[in-house]
Amino acid sequence: MKERLQKILARAGITSRRKAEEMILEGRVSVNGAVVLELGSKADAGHDVIELDGMAIGSAENKMYLMLNKPPGFITSVEDPQGRPTVMTLVTGIAERVVPVGRLDYETEGLLVMTNDGDFSQMLQHPRFEIERCYRVKVKGVPARIVLDKVRAGVFIDNVKTNRCKVKVVSKLDKNSWLEVRLKEGRNRQIRKMFEAVGHETIRIIRTGFGPLELGALPVGAYRFLNKIEIEAIRTFAKTPAQKPAKKPHPKLIRKTYRSMVT
Repeated sequence: MKERLQKILARAGITSRRKAEEMILEGRVSVNGAVVLELGSKADAGHDVIELDGMAIGSAENKMYLMLNKPPGFITSVEDPQGRPTVMTLVTGIAERVVPVGRLDYETEGLLVMTNDGDFSQMLQHPRFEIERCYRVKVKGVPARIVLDKVRAGVFIDNVKTNRCKVKVVSKLDKNSWLEVRLKEGRNRQIRKMFEAVGHETIRIIRTGFGPLELGALPVGAYRFLNKIEIEAIRTFAKTPAQKPAKKPHPKLIRKTYRSMVT
């Protein structure tokens, strides 16, 4: 069955669909020896020879799912034009090619999922599923309650207001404090910008949870494979996206309904 090339590349775990489109436009993808430059082009992964940079793309039938405890100082990318170390150098001894799900910025640490299952990656990243991310955040100073309430309600970063989130103080030190932050969106350097907006510089950020997944005691720089229970838990999240609370009926409607019941 023929499908769009960007979908085939994403499902094979090569990259995201958006990045795959860029690769096609750059002339890096070929089908049966012919370079493809049109985004609407289709191919049959079961019969056609699809190549990226001259290397054949497999069907990625052997799906792999792992969790990495990302250290600071690594780029969450397959490659970096500036030559900085990427998380790919930390994942060794695996036959299949896996790629990061989403991004953690250069200095942010903690839980990073990697897989060659493009559909699974989309489950974790798609905004409509509102999968919660949990972070331990060290900031300068001790934010007052009114400051934390502002962060919880949403602050403007890059001229766009953030969604509501959960924030609580974990511990207070002399000159800084540790917070737990739970949010359901993942904008660029969001946590750093949120606290900068209320006058508190971030010192350290560690992602400790991603939906039902927990970092636990996984050593920094190490990885482990997700078990069947964890994988199915993610799939359950995808099948039951977060439901918005029902709107309360208008008071006039309540009174009207009540009168019809008693008359």
